[in-house]
Amino acid sequence: MTHSAFQPNAVAVITGGASGIGLATAQRLAAMGLRLVIVDVREALLEPAAEQLRQLGAPEVMASSTDVSDREALVELETLVAERFGGTDILMNNAGIQPGSSLLDDPENWLRILGVNLGGIVYGTQVFVPRMIERGRPGLVINTGSKQGITTPPGDPAYNVSKSGVKTFTEALAHELRNTEGHQLTAHLLIPGFVFTDLTRGSRTEKPAGAWTPEQTAEFLFQSVERGDFYILCPDNDVSRELDEKRMAWAIGDIIENRPPLSRWHPDYAESFNLYINRS
Repeated sequence: MTHSAFQPNAVAVITGGASGIGLATAQRLAAMGLRLVIVDVREALLEPAAEQLRQLGAPEVMASSTDVSDREALVELETLVAERFGGTDILMNNAGIQPGSSLLDDPENWLRILGVNLGGIVYGTQVFVPRMIERGRPGLVINTGSKQGITTPPGDPAYNVSKSGVKTFTEALAHELRNTEGHQLTAHLLIPGFVFTDLTRGSRTEKPAGAWTPEQTAEFLFQSVERGDFYILCPDNDVSRELDEKRMAWAIGDIIENRPPLSRWHPDYAESFNLYINRS
């Protein structure tokens, strides 16, 4: 069964849409005959991506170089989308950056990471969703989070904080939508595994064996949405859902069991964690 939002000539807006998971999602929607708006700050990637989507069957493609951390720029974009297409049916807040961070980092780096990864999702939702509700059409809001926003491993705190915020915000959005009458919108949290994209490739030119492709992630996304899943927890070639569930359960157990924070990486708890993970 195809989700009711995936209809020919419906309108999808995808941030971070010129490559990676965003583009792979747009490719599937193009083949379904949706009209597309791809948003990305990397201008050189936009038109080649837009042309590819046209070749795949999208009847109309709009490409926009918009910084999602700029709320007023998103207001302008939403107005343009409404004027050209009548409004938005699917919103995928997917744009994200991961330049690396430390706790005592340059504050400008923190502000940029939080501004794009969390602010872009908050602003995108606040700007686009009111008109989506007014339209009364079947629709989706898909926000891209991260497993790092749930298990919060050491090493990149600004990214973890931003993605923890995305989880909390999207949960609140889902609650708000299900308690609001007169619309057909649902919210979903995409939680990718290890995916070989511009965000993760570094200096590598070939996909690591453990990583999924963006296309595999998009396929899992569509399957999950059609099942009605809110938490779209993606495996990859190295990590199964069972292992993800155990890692996440251990993380919340730090609070319940009154363990030190991030006890998974604490030497005093290494043996306990390994026993827990390997328990059938």
